[in-house]
Amino acid sequence: MPFQSEEVRWEEETLKMSLKRFPKRKEEFKTSSGIPIPGINTPAFADPHYMEKLGFPGEHPFTRGVQPSMYRGRMWTMRQYAGYAAAEESNQRYRYLLEQGQTGLSVAFDLPTQIGYDADDPIAVGEVGKVGVSISSLDDVATLFNNIPLDKVSTSMTINAPASILLAMYIAVARRQGVDTRQLRGTIQNDILKEYIARGTYIFPPTPSMRLVTDVFSYCQAEVPRWNVISISGYHIREAGSTAVQEVAFTLANGIAYVEAAINAGLNTEDFGKQLSFFFNAHNDFLEEVSKFRAARRMWARIMHKRFGAQNPRACKLRFHTQTAGSSLTAQQPQNNVVRVTLQALAAVLGGTQSLHTNSMDEALWLPTENAVQVALRTQQIIANEAGVSDAVDPLGGSYLIEYLTDEIEARAEEYIQRIDDIGGALAAIESGYIQAEIQNAAYNYQQSVESGEQIVVGLNAYQVDERVELERLDVDPAIEDTQRDRLQALRARRDPSRVSELLSHLEETARGSDNLMPLLIECVENDVTLGEICGVLRGVWGEYQPPAWV
Repeated sequence: MPFQSEEVRWEEETLKMSLKRFPKRKEEFKTSSGIPIPGINTPAFADPHYMEKLGFPGEHPFTRGVQPSMYRGRMWTMRQYAGYAAAEESNQRYRYLLEQGQTGLSVAFDLPTQIGYDADDPIAVGEVGKVGVSISSLDDVATLFNNIPLDKVSTSMTINAPASILLAMYIAVARRQGVDTRQLRGTIQNDILKEYIARGTYIFPPTPSMRLVTDVFSYCQAEVPRWNVISISGYHIREAGSTAVQEVAFTLANGIAYVEAAINAGLNTEDFGKQLSFFFNAHNDFLEEVSKFRAARRMWARIMHKRFGAQNPRACKLRFHTQTAGSSLTAQQPQNNVVRVTLQALAAVLGGTQSLHTNSMDEALWLPTENAVQVALRTQQIIANEAGVSDAVDPLGGSYLIEYLTDEIEARAEEYIQRIDDIGGALAAIESGYIQAEIQNAAYNYQQSVESGEQIVVGLNAYQVDERVELERLDVDPAIEDTQRDRLQALRARRDPSRVSELLSHLEETARGSDNLMPLLIECVENDVTLGEICGVLRGVWGEYQPPAWV
């Protein structure tokens, strides 16, 4: 049969090549009863739609996974989103997590850093180091990664409006360490469109913001080829209250806008497409979440191939990081969150994620403690090493319900994308308020279902108990603000003021033109120009984004 010959071809051409790069973790995969586990299960009969809708892992349309052997060859990257106080404290947390078996770093920045202000700016008062690490200068980043060789780890940075500046600092620290930037691996979120939709840590208007995004694309393509230049994020769209279908639709619509912007900037789809990545939420509806990831992969492969003409399979792969749903955590009975996170993480693994963060049980109350983070990391490790789900590729593929849900999510998300296209694309849909209104309506409907009792949230509106939460608490010392101010004062006293003034003038001139800003940003940070000073110049040239009155 043609189908059987396709499977033989896949084994000989695709799987065999993959196994040379990522050999099987075990000689034989079997259940606890000794039953052998095939790498992939396929229909016993010829399905005329199989190759179009499912195919084989590592091949178009990637429904069954972006790697031929998936976790049989290499586990997903285990990250724990972390950062608080000053760089020293966060560095200690990173090293602790690496010692505990974490395989990738994920940096959380405080609010002043996210919106481009130094720690000594009056607007930063009360926020320094509170929800992430405080970063104002290259020295802070050097301390953050002290004794962590950047050519040995993969680093993800959740930063958007000033993403190019933080990447410049990371590259500068790598140079200090003597690391070839072509060996750097990691991701910057760099997704400004979802900030306008759902999160709000924007700085500049859309046009210059998109220029910063594509400047990063162009620079990394030449100088940091192993770096993911963007993490197109559905996570925050879901946290704002969207449904799973909306999360897929709005994320891919934003992805289309970034691809169009890169093409308009003169970049080649086949090249930059390989450095795009995505970021999704793993929520509570287990089977829907598994299906959501599969549908998103299939849709993106078709978008890149059909809409943008990409021929290179690597440019059509939707590779994604997943984080369990922070909005699903409850302050009531916080130990229940361990169960929620476990199910959400399992859905991400069964859906084929490349990277995973598991939330800590105490995050609805305060910043996570080391003990809570360790439990969250152990959750991933138990799923990886004890549950058996990593021994087969796409283990739920072929389930009647999973395939039905995958098809339905795809069809409904396609309808949204068509509406957005009719409006004029993602940016026009954001400016008109269409996407925000859809998310707000979904969030309202969900809240109504919780308040009515139709949707049960254990410990919140059902199975309640009188309790006194006695978990360990992590507090950030407010003295961190004084420490950071003193450091910045000392930095400004020792640096070359004439060189700083010259660089800031050059930055202003370049921002008014069209040259790629990344080389100059690296030069600025290497000469101790601060994050706030750089953003201040760019604000002066481009202005600040002001959302429409209806938002």
